[in-house]
Amino acid sequence: MSIWKKLFSDDRAEQVDYYQEGLDLLRAGRYHDALTSFRLALKEAPGDTAVLQQIAITHTRIGLTDEAAKTYRQVLAQDAKAAGAHYGLAFLLLRSGQREEAERHLRSFLELAPAGPEAQPHIEHAREALAELQAKTAVDGEG
Repeated sequence: MSIWKKLFSDDRAEQVDYYQEGLDLLRAGRYHDALTSFRLALKEAPGDTAVLQQIAITHTRIGLTDEAAKTYRQVLAQDAKAAGAHYGLAFLLLRSGQREEAERHLRSFLELAPAGPEAQPHIEHAREALAELQAKTAVDGEG
């Protein structure tokens, strides 16, 4: 871009929405690129829990589950009612065998879950996982 364009351009028109870019890249399966975009979005809005949750999701997709859990915990430290963070953390905890803590986060998610058709599959998934945990706990308690 020439110096004249830089001097007289409207910077707002050229600003990149890094959060939206990250979402698009995440949907396209370009996880490392999405992570870069989300990190840039976080620079623009430090501590933004929506951005942090997307970073945690991206870490999970890449296989960086420890980083994902750490990021979800960071979100919950800022906003204990962040339903998505409870949901994501619960399933990471289940994968690592931490059933009691996973159960607490599943319950928290179900208490805080948003309404609407978009949330319904996640609510059902959480209910099923919680029911399985309770069944395992009952069997373990009997044995």
